[in-house]
Amino acid sequence: MIARLRGTPASSTPEGLVLDVGGVGYLLAVTPAAARKASGEGEITLDTYLIVREDALQLYGFADLEERELFSHLLSVSGVGPKVALAIVSGSRPAELRRAIALEDTARFEAIPGIGRKTAQRVVLELKEKLAAGVDIAPAADAPTDFVARDALVELGYSLADAERALADVDPELPAEERVRVALRKAA
Repeated sequence: MIARLRGTPASSTPEGLVLDVGGVGYLLAVTPAAARKASGEGEITLDTYLIVREDALQLYGFADLEERELFSHLLSVSGVGPKVALAIVSGSRPAELRRAIALEDTARFEAIPGIGRKTAQRVVLELKEKLAAGVDIAPAADAPTDFVARDALVELGYSLADAERALADVDPELPAEERVRVALRKAA
């Protein structure tokens, strides 16, 4: 398995990020956090997950080990393939997703395109024992910022899924108001 790559971002395509590692370009489907990491200058390191199929080898890239581990756990859920697992990991930070699983918040997963009620229920049911142990179910210190920004976009007419998608590419360290402004500018 290819678990990590260090190289220079060469280009970005609709299929993902091309990472030049020693003269070889690896195409990776990446999370928004990994794409942000690659937007800077110079060499980067991405944690990766390799899917081997009969007709293809697919590499997925993550900003950190926590994203990759969550992706791996999601693949163990029946009905969740790599594209859906990547969409889930891309939608929120791993700590927030683990908290949603611990709280059995299936609505959080249903808001992600490609996930229906039954799949959301399976994610929570099959991963609760594996991931919920040790998860602090009190709201994280930065959680209100995410909820405030998401709710503000919903109030402006976005669906829950569209609001989360719009905020996924915005720096999570910004205040809620600024996150909303940036998301609206990108959508315009």
